[in-house]
Amino acid sequence: MQTFYIHIDGNIESAEFLPLVYCVAKEMRVTGYVRNVDRGAEIFFNTSSLLGASEFLQKIKQGAPYVEITSSKFKKIQEHHFSDFNIYNEDDGREPVHALIPADIAICNNCKDELHNSNNRRYHYPFVACPDCGPRYAILKKLPFDRRTTSLNNFSMCEACFNEYNQVNNRRFFSEINSCADCGIKLSILCSDLSILSRNIEIVFSLIKHFLNQGKILAVKGIGGYVLICDASNPDAIALLRKRKHCPTKPFALLYPDIKALENNFEISEQEKYLLQSNASPALLLYPKQSSANNVALSYIAPKLNRTEVMLPDNALFELISHEFGKPLVIAGANISGSPVIYKDEDATLYLFDVVDFIVSHNLDIVVPQDKSIMQFSKYENQSIILKRSLGMAPSFAHYKSKSNYCILATGASLESSFTLAYMDDTFISQYLGNGESYEAQLMYKHTLEHLLALYEVKPDVIIADKNAEYFAHQYATELAEKYGTEVKFVQHHEAHFAAVLAENRLLHSNKPVLGVIWDSGGLGYDDNIWGGEFFKYENNEMMRCFHIDYFPAVKSDKPIPEPRLAALCTAGYVWPQKDLWQNKFTSSELSKYISLALNAATFSSSLNSIFDAVASLLNLCDIQTYSGEVAGYLQVLAEEYVEENGFVMDESYFKADAQFYPIPTALLMQSVITDIQADLDRSYIAAKFYYSIVSLIGKVAQRTHINDICFSGDVFQNALLVDWIQEEYQDKYQLYFHINLSPNNENISFGQMVYYENKITSVFFDTDKRLRDESERAFGNQKVQR
Repeated sequence: MQTFYIHIDGNIESAEFLPLVYCVAKEMRVTGYVRNVDRGAEIFFNTSSLLGASEFLQKIKQGAPYVEITSSKFKKIQEHHFSDFNIYNEDDGREPVHALIPADIAICNNCKDELHNSNNRRYHYPFVACPDCGPRYAILKKLPFDRRTTSLNNFSMCEACFNEYNQVNNRRFFSEINSCADCGIKLSILCSDLSILSRNIEIVFSLIKHFLNQGKILAVKGIGGYVLICDASNPDAIALLRKRKHCPTKPFALLYPDIKALENNFEISEQEKYLLQSNASPALLLYPKQSSANNVALSYIAPKLNRTEVMLPDNALFELISHEFGKPLVIAGANISGSPVIYKDEDATLYLFDVVDFIVSHNLDIVVPQDKSIMQFSKYENQSIILKRSLGMAPSFAHYKSKSNYCILATGASLESSFTLAYMDDTFISQYLGNGESYEAQLMYKHTLEHLLALYEVKPDVIIADKNAEYFAHQYATELAEKYGTEVKFVQHHEAHFAAVLAENRLLHSNKPVLGVIWDSGGLGYDDNIWGGEFFKYENNEMMRCFHIDYFPAVKSDKPIPEPRLAALCTAGYVWPQKDLWQNKFTSSELSKYISLALNAATFSSSLNSIFDAVASLLNLCDIQTYSGEVAGYLQVLAEEYVEENGFVMDESYFKADAQFYPIPTALLMQSVITDIQADLDRSYIAAKFYYSIVSLIGKVAQRTHINDICFSGDVFQNALLVDWIQEEYQDKYQLYFHINLSPNNENISFGQMVYYENKITSVFFDTDKRLRDESERAFGNQKVQR
């Protein structure tokens, strides 16, 4: 017999990975032991040959689809005899285990079968889980992950569950979240007077179905927190939910009981089907079929949009609710606008009865709340786009290995807040934490960060923040630096975006220059203006802003302007000042006020997001939006109408070939759009021509900078039609790189800040006040300021 050693690194749920290794060893008659170690698991074992050892490793990898193995080290060592195979899961005096944090896993098919099998002892038990599925991060109090370090530690296993836990051939062998109706989590349904209608599982589900059929609105506690539900086929119930939640147009999501029912109503690819049924089980934006109108009130669910957010049950409770009801359900966030999800029972009973008629709750504490992750695929090129990275995806980020031997904390930006922690070669990116301007979101941010630091018993050695001192994330960074006695470094907003997409695509050490197209709502630039329509060049570990959209007055700082009419006035008012353009958008006093503010503005913006809003307002799609991204969604729908009929074919751009190009002329763009509007051209043509014009900028800049590799980041690239058009226009001409495992929006800022700092990237800034016109100056810059 020979002796071998394997070290397995990755997102390993150690307490449940070890039994898998044990079972494979028993099957192959391998002797030795497996144990948790720093950064994963290690195996010492006897087998007859190198080939047998290799087969052992392969079987372990194949048997663990829920484990994200990032690396495995394999070698023959000095011979040692083992008589049996064992699991060592105690510390044995060693240093604390540095395990990666396991993500929550959607309910598996085996648990679904048990849930619906009347002969199974877990029939209709709404918290069924196993080594392949169930809550992890949501209930984790300490590391490594096992029962005693989770909120399930409050529940003692009954004899039947304990026997399963200890039986080698049982699929719940060493299942740390094992429970059943006899010993596990209890379900209840509450009235507005806080009385409990029932704790009996069958009665609770009967009442849920009855109330939904009556048009009632319910709050239900899921893995990551509470959500609101009602009958998706009942327009009155949806209208009531909108009225109570004060969200007249914000799209809701749809929950379908199974993939077959969803396929009947929506266009869906094999890749989308796979994702919906994956471990992460994100929600997806899909195009409805005509048949959807027969059983869901789509015009009430996603008003004026052509895609709908859909999902499948990700846990046993929602699996039962949706199957018992038998029809699609509306799903809405149980939160105050801009705030994170409500997850504490006391907060649910305090706030949610203003919106709901009944609350369905349970007695398992949620430690880390999370929203549902959301993704979409572009329609024509099938490019995946993460819109929200949260439940099932956060927080471990195995796609980037930190190079630092100390702890780095990057605090992110504002609107889509997140933080990144780099520690002992590993990277953790928090789930989406809400709008950082909300007090509730700030509390959630602090809670989540403190929890993560406590899990690893570390404190940051350096803290990275955005330049903008108005951001909560900036202010909290300085507060933490004082608390921990460490330094704070600041990274410019768009350079952080660029660093994030470079790192995701492994271009940080490219031997060629890379063009960064960074378009978003805005972030503070080096010149104290609001940037947001930016082109950067990256070469030799140096970033340089080489082109940008021309500035226009910023009368609302760097926040997305909630009034697209104001964006239209700021970008077009001085170009086309006829009052009839504005008379239906402003009162006389409003117009005078805003013109005065614009004329006397101290800060200017190049935000491309604001230009999208401005064009939408000029096309009378929306003048005052009620949720972030509303007006951009309407403009996309309008442009898609043209593309559906004509393809990606456009006669000309709004940017003329002979136009001066530094800075990129906002005034010319807006004047041309208004000219077409006043010529009464088709609105879908104008919207599509605007898209084409924006896309054409990328080619112009790439030509002038002679760069072939192009990266894209910023919330504008959540726009699937824009991504499609870029790929249609340039995929055969340039190398195009988009975000892969992160959202293009501000959620990636914290990761980019960490990457920028850790890789010692430097910045070169053009003095834009000099309005460089000469070709060589505007492309590469003789007058530049080192930052």
